[in-house]
Amino acid sequence: MYKIVRKKCLTDNIIYMDIYAPRIAASCKPGQFIIVINDEKGERIPLTIADYDAEAGTVAIVFQTVGKSTRDLAEYEEGDSVADFVGPLGRPSDLCSLDDTELKEKKIIFVCGGVGTAPVYPQVKYLFNRGIDCDVIIGARNKDLLILTEEMKKVATNLYIATDDGSFGFKGNGSQLLTKLVREDKKEYNHAVVIGPMIMMKFTSMTTKELGIPTIVSLNPIMVDGTGMCGACRVTVGDEIKFACVDGPEFDGHKVNYDEAMRRQAMYKTEEGRAMLAAEDNKNGHKCGCGGGK
Repeated sequence: MYKIVRKKCLTDNIIYMDIYAPRIAASCKPGQFIIVINDEKGERIPLTIADYDAEAGTVAIVFQTVGKSTRDLAEYEEGDSVADFVGPLGRPSDLCSLDDTELKEKKIIFVCGGVGTAPVYPQVKYLFNRGIDCDVIIGARNKDLLILTEEMKKVATNLYIATDDGSFGFKGNGSQLLTKLVREDKKEYNHAVVIGPMIMMKFTSMTTKELGIPTIVSLNPIMVDGTGMCGACRVTVGDEIKFACVDGPEFDGHKVNYDEAMRRQAMYKTEEGRAMLAAEDNKNGHKCGCGGGK
């Protein structure tokens, strides 16, 4: 059992929790994810690590209540425990593999939307602790949906806020703000990290490609069981088939087939869709093991 030592509501349906898991906290790196299981009958919930403290032995998760499992998890309070907390899983951010000289050659911009702000934070904090500058754009539909802005201010070199309705910061989305920074404010970037909803990553990657900025995206949003067995997170990257949970979650944002990934994501939500995906995968020689409509 893994105890919840801190809980707070970031918005009406976005929850922050610190989970006491010392062995995981000692091994975490930015970009990785964990799997939460609420109770002995609970589903696997893959969540990108939002922060970690090796000394305190805690790992932070941030999640949005979108289905039964996350709604149930949101009912847990400080002092309660989840049945299982597995990780760290997935490959760390590519930034972790670079030495200080290589990092200092990069002019990094992070663009995050909604809950995607959470997995961006540990990467920015990691760079801050190594003395590496980076800029961050946080986008949301309105100011009430912004999260972790105060935390991000402490570690980002420059923090820019965009809201669709103009209720805070720049009026528009993160892609539009990035375009303004580059074309009007003459900011220069040679590395972008984009994390958020799939549709946001698709269009922001289109923008960075137009601007000539190499881009990394995190495909955590399409993961279901976090092991590659369900087949839900199978995605085409360039001319290769990848699984977000075992090969990622980070990939070259200019090579991801977003439309295919979003189609699979939508189909997986229904029993009929899972059966169709299983048949499709088996026909193409990809044994997903999801059991189709069972």
